Amino acid sequence: MGKGKQRKQIILPPELPPEIADDDIEVSDEDLQFVDENKDYAGFVSRLDTHSINKQVTRVEGVNEDALEALYEKRRRKTLEQKENEKSVVQVDPVDALPVKSLDGEVYYRTFSQTAEVTENEGDVDKSVVKLTKAERRAKLKKTKKEAKKMGKELAKTEEVQPTQQEAALAEVKEDLTAEEAFEAKKRKLAELGMALLADPEANIKSLKEMLQFAKDGDHSIVKLGLLSLLAVFKDIIPGYRIRLPTEKELEMKVSKEVKKMRFYESTLLSAYKGYLQKLLALEKQPRFHHVVVRCICTLLDAVPHFNFRESLLVAVVRNIGSSDDVVRRICCSTIKSLFTSEGKHGGEATVEAVRLIADHVKVHDCQLHPDSVEVLMSLSFDDDLGKPEVQEGNNKMKNKKNKKRKNFEESNQPLGNDRKRSKQETIAKMKEEVAADYKAVSYTPDVEEWKRMQSETLSAVFETYFRILRHTMRSSVASSEANGNITSGGSGAHPLLAPCLSGLGKFSHLIDMDYIGDLMNYLKRLAARGSSSDSSAQKVQNLTVSERLRCCIVAFKVMRSNLDALNVDLQDFFVQLYNLVLEYRPGRDEGEVLAEALKIMLCDDRQHDMQKAAAFIKRLATFALCFGSAESMAALVTLKQLLQRNVKCRNLLENDAGGGSVSGSIAKYQPYGSDPSLSGALASVLWELNLLSKHYHPAISTLASGISSMNSAQNQVYISISPQQAFKNLLLEAESFEYNQQGGTQKSNKRKGRSTALASTLASVEPPPVDENEVSKKLRRHFILLRDIKENERLRGELDRTTSALQLYEEYKKQRQPATLKNKKSKKARTTVGM
Repeated sequence: MGKGKQRKQIILPPELPPEIADDDIEVSDEDLQFVDENKDYAGFVSRLDTHSINKQVTRVEGVNEDALEALYEKRRRKTLEQKENEKSVVQVDPVDALPVKSLDGEVYYRTFSQTAEVTENEGDVDKSVVKLTKAERRAKLKKTKKEAKKMGKELAKTEEVQPTQQEAALAEVKEDLTAEEAFEAKKRKLAELGMALLADPEANIKSLKEMLQFAKDGDHSIVKLGLLSLLAVFKDIIPGYRIRLPTEKELEMKVSKEVKKMRFYESTLLSAYKGYLQKLLALEKQPRFHHVVVRCICTLLDAVPHFNFRESLLVAVVRNIGSSDDVVRRICCSTIKSLFTSEGKHGGEATVEAVRLIADHVKVHDCQLHPDSVEVLMSLSFDDDLGKPEVQEGNNKMKNKKNKKRKNFEESNQPLGNDRKRSKQETIAKMKEEVAADYKAVSYTPDVEEWKRMQSETLSAVFETYFRILRHTMRSSVASSEANGNITSGGSGAHPLLAPCLSGLGKFSHLIDMDYIGDLMNYLKRLAARGSSSDSSAQKVQNLTVSERLRCCIVAFKVMRSNLDALNVDLQDFFVQLYNLVLEYRPGRDEGEVLAEALKIMLCDDRQHDMQKAAAFIKRLATFALCFGSAESMAALVTLKQLLQRNVKCRNLLENDAGGGSVSGSIAKYQPYGSDPSLSGALASVLWELNLLSKHYHPAISTLASGISSMNSAQNQVYISISPQQAFKNLLLEAESFEYNQQGGTQKSNKRKGRSTALASTLASVEPPPVDENEVSKKLRRHFILLRDIKENERLRGELDRTTSALQLYEEYKKQRQPATLKNKKSKKARTTVGM
């Protein structure tokens, strides 16, 4: 019976959790976000049948529903009784009080009993000590969280400014650190790729594309490093030949692995090199990369002028050869000069292309470029015997033809050999010819005919550039009726390329064709005349400087002496221009070296002078020596002495007769302002200037002037070896002073061997002779009075020139107006006759 009753004991399932209001339920933000993202999967929750679920959970197997309901009712009563008992007992909150552990191991909180009657002091009980229900705990927790959020927001608002500044500073520091780390990492990567390529180019040829990516980086420093690293790599790995990509037929052929590997290497290298050049040309337009790009382009052209895409490099260098930036212009000019001097690297082809590009560049800019853009042509070198070996080569060709005919005749007479041997010999000969052709194409030593052809093309392009500059100078006309009426131009801004053009013509004058010498001499004559009044107004040339006009005279004499066949050209006009230019020279404005060179080439080197012309130049140079500095005066006196040594009759100018020299010639009166030296009558004058020059403040000039004045007409003088150019250079750097340095002489005397100490002390104790200040002041006064008179004469001459030019313009205006007035008069007469 007992066992049956125990078996029939019913065990109820645990109670369901109490229902909680929706307001008391706290849902986290993560749960809300999850539900919002997965709404399609959470729809079944709203369709759940809670009543059937509770019924299913609370059922017990093998028990009727009525009995089960009675048991549940009994449990509910017990819970209500327990709640009523708990109301009379205040429990301690476990959060605020410590638990107590019994001997059985059960943990509980201490409580105290209180009567059910509620007194008035019940509200004074500390609620923090009372144990709260679950709903009250949830409400209290929710309230504390809200207050904590509000406090956090208020603190964030109050401290909003300071954290943002700190965060910004930290962010900047982090960015700087990351940027520096990235920069260092890129530098290391560039170095690794470059070293790998230099160590084994064929195995690491693909790394060129990675290095090209650094040239497209956003950091400008990385871009510059990438460009310079690629420059160093290409200089080292570029082969000594031009790469020719295989054709389609060659690609279809079967080749070995080594050939395939070499083709892949060459194609990859060529494509990377092409991309590098394209990047350089694209970055050239940006000012921040201009210097680096120009340096890379010039270095590549100088190092590998034989390689592919040389034309692009030449175009870029020639485009910057006349740049306003001194650094860029200097680099480009030095590159072109090295290209001209080292033709063994490219066989002369790059020289021809560069000269043609320079000629086109000058043509496009209408000769308005920096002088360095044409001065680089002075570095060219040509064979002096370009046309001489032609006769010998023709004779050699004739001999070879005769020998071939003789061999063919002998072979025809001989019996025929084996056809197989003959075919074998023919194939061997063809193979030799093909190998020779390939070697000729690869090597940079062309044959004589090809070399002459390239040199002739280069020379024609050079002379084309020079003659274009001369024609441009001739076409530029004078501005009509300037306000100041000045004749002499102080600068060379209108013709910047004329000076290097004339220098080049003087250097290559021996290579000028005879057919062009006549036109060249006419150009030079008109340029040296500087648009004188004898020329028509349409042919006037814009005013040139004295140095440029002197260069025209120098080039004319060089051309004349280099081409002895052209002796029918008259150089009298150039002597007239030199005679007039000596007085127009100004030390601070014009170049003294050019004047000294003109005196040497036109007067000293040319030994055939007319007596009247030589005397005129002697007198003009003596006057010139009085007016200018020591260097110019020394050059003039050296030229004067050489003219007196070669023309013995002109030494009569040293005599002090009352009526002038003893040999006056056909002209009895000296005309100091005459323009033609042959008609100046200088033989009727005396060289009184030498007396003043013998008292010159410079000892060298005074000594030379005294020596010239003591020359005798009867004795034969030995030619002096010094030239006007050398004399000008020697005195140019010397300091002009009025006192002689005696200290140097005493130091030299003390250093001599064999002198006793007593003698040295006596020499050192000797005082230098005193200087007469009155005499020095008199010399200076005379000198500056003469300079003042010269300036006054220049001013008066300028006024006279302005008035004469105004009168000429007025006469031309009257000549142009006369035809118009005649036409008007004729028309009036015709009208009157018609009216009659």
